Parts: sequence; C-alpha cells; structure tokens
Amino acid sequence: MRKIQSQGIHHITLMGADRQTSIDFWEGVMGMPFVFDQPNLDDPNEGHLYFDPGDGRLITIFTNENRARQHERTPTDAGCVHHLAINVSLATFRQIEARLDARGITHSGHKDRGFMDSIYFKDPLGFLIECACYKFEPPTGCTHADVMIEAHKLRVKAGDDSIGEVHLADAIEALVTRTQSSLSDDRSAKSPY
Repeated sequence: MRKIQSQGIHHITLMGADRQTSIDFWEGVMGMPFVFDQPNLDDPNEGHLYFDPGDGRLITIFTNENRARQHERTPTDAGCVHHLAINVSLATFRQIEARLDARGITHSGHKDRGFMDSIYFKDPLGFLIECACYKFEPPTGCTHADVMIEAHKLRVKAGDDSIGEVHLADAIEALVTRTQSSLSDDRSAKSPY
C-alpha cells in the first residue's frame, strides 16, 4: 500500500449562484483577478469561473443564473466545509475592517489566533470567509509549515495550550541555527553590553 502524495492545493471549487455575484465578490471585494471562464464540462447549464487568489493557484466557482442564496450561513455538518481562509498581508489586514464596514458587511472584528491574526465574514451566499495574516515570516529556505511544526513542539514541551508568539520566535531561531551556516563555534545568545 502506498500514499497518494500531495504537493499543494491545485484548486478549490465552490457552488455559486449567478455569474455576476461571483465576479463582484471574488474580484470586486476579494481582489482576485478573474482569470477565465468556460462551461462546467460536467453540466453545460452551469458556468465555471476561475479566479487567482494571489499565489497563481485557482479558486473556481460553478454558476447558474437560476440558482439563488439558500442559507444565511452555509451548512457546517460533518463533511461540509466550515470556512475558507485567504492569506493577506499585514498592510491589507489592517484595512479590512474599514473596507468591510464601507460596504456594510458584518464581520467578526480582529481575532488574535496566537500565530496569526484573523477576521471573519460571509460571502453573499452565506459562506464563511476568513482573511488571515501570519505573525511571522519563515527563515530563508523554510516554509510556514516548518515554523509551525517547530513552534508546536516548543508549545507542547512548555505545556502551553496553543502556539504563541514566543513559540514562533524560538522556532525561527532554532530553524536558522539548524539550516543556516555560521563561522561561530558558539551561536548561543550573548549580551555584548
């Protein structure tokens, strides 16, 4: 038996309503370029819109002019998607509340998640969207996941309930020490004052 090894998200497809609502939200609110559209190849009565979420991958929407909003909040039963988290820069994150308020979009306000900051709101069809901003940049040659794994180990060792900024800072230091060379024999913390 062998694994099917993943190498990242190829795309996510969501069920939309009419075409223009999807374009207005995903491009007009979320800033994702509308890359292309074509018929849904499995259902010619539906459109299939493609948007770039900012990393060159895709978020796609099946549209149908006869479909309308069904839920105040899309279902969260077992097997359903709870929310979609979109990565944003710190500069953008600090503007989100005002930009949502300007459109009259209800939101959660700032949520400190320890390793990231978040804000939640619903798309026009009741699907929960999270805009998230990491509180750290991984060292050169490392990924966010590398930092998170190391921070998790430090959190568990410390007996803390969740990852905090101290775990992130110490994880980054440990990764730099392991992955980046130095001419020094002793790389421990010093006080030159």
